[in-house]
Parts: sequence; structure tokens; C-alpha cells
Amino acid sequence: MTAAAHKQKILLGITGASGMLFVTAFLTALAELAVDVHGICSEAGKKVLKMEQGMAPEQLPSVCEWFHHADMSAPPASGSSDYQAMVVLPCTMGSLAAIAQGLSINLIHRAADVMLKERRKLVLAVRETPLNRTHLQNMLAVHDAGAILCPTMPSYYLRPATLEEAAETYVWRLADQLGLDIPGRKRWNNLIPS
Repeated sequence: MTAAAHKQKILLGITGASGMLFVTAFLTALAELAVDVHGICSEAGKKVLKMEQGMAPEQLPSVCEWFHHADMSAPPASGSSDYQAMVVLPCTMGSLAAIAQGLSINLIHRAADVMLKERRKLVLAVRETPLNRTHLQNMLAVHDAGAILCPTMPSYYLRPATLEEAAETYVWRLADQLGLDIPGRKRWNNLIPS
């Protein structure tokens, strides 16, 4: 078997919530790992990425292929695709609602539905505050369907000094959910004085 055959294949969905700093931190961390990342970015995601990070999806690091959000014939739309996991980062409440109800409004929603039906790992980095009852019900629905909810909450006990360091602490937790070991990752047990 070749080295490429051992690479984990991950699908990244980018929606229009604030928090694109987490996307760039996540993809930068993955650049050091044997992971193939394919991406889908919604129209709103493109606008927020440009506003917050000053870039287009194609300028992000580590993504080897992009699919158009309206292309329902793209590989991620099928259960026969070979993605081991999908991350929606950041995940809007609208995307959460579509996934919770099984609505394939765009390729991100359809790919998430595929992950759930195939019992593959789906991690939703939900991004909203405050939360209303509908948000909470949708979170419970996707949880019950098999998704992992991983809100964009950095770890402050690591005392991040910058927004980038705060984003990195979140990325470590996100990578843990995918079974990925990020070099230099700090953990709670390393911080407790002996």
C-alpha cells in the first residue's frame, strides 16, 4: 500500500457564520499531517471569509480540492464517497437546521446528511450566541442522529495571549474529535503542577 492510501480524507464545509479565524488555524494545523482535505464553501461563507480574513477559499492552506456548493453531482453528495469525516466550520444555525431536518439545500447540507446516514464522523462547529429554543432543539436532533457538536470555544486555561493562540486551542480540541494528533498540542494534564 502506498503512503497516500493511509491518509485520512476529510471534508470541510465552510458556512457564513463569524469565526473564520478558526478555519485558517484548523487548516494550518492540518498542513503538518497526512490528511487530504476537500472543501465546500457557501456563498455566505465566501463573503464572511473575505470580510474576516481577507481571502477567498482557494487561498486557504491545505485544501487540495474545492467543490461548488450547488454541485449536487460532486463526490461528497454520495454515500459511495470515501471521506472518513466531515467538519462544518463554522456552522451557522441555518445549516444546523437544514442538517437536523435532513434538508439538502446545498452540497454542505447533503454531504452532512451522507455522513450521518453512512455512520461516519460529522463534527459541527456551531457558532451563535445567545441560543434560542429552536437552536437547542436542532442541536439535540443532530446529536441524536450521530453528529458531534463542537462549539467554537477556546480553552482559556492555556492562557492564550492572542486571538490566534485562542483559535489554536480550539483547533486542538477539534482535531481530537477527528482522531488527529497535532504536534505541540498542550493538554490539561501537562499543566497541573506536581
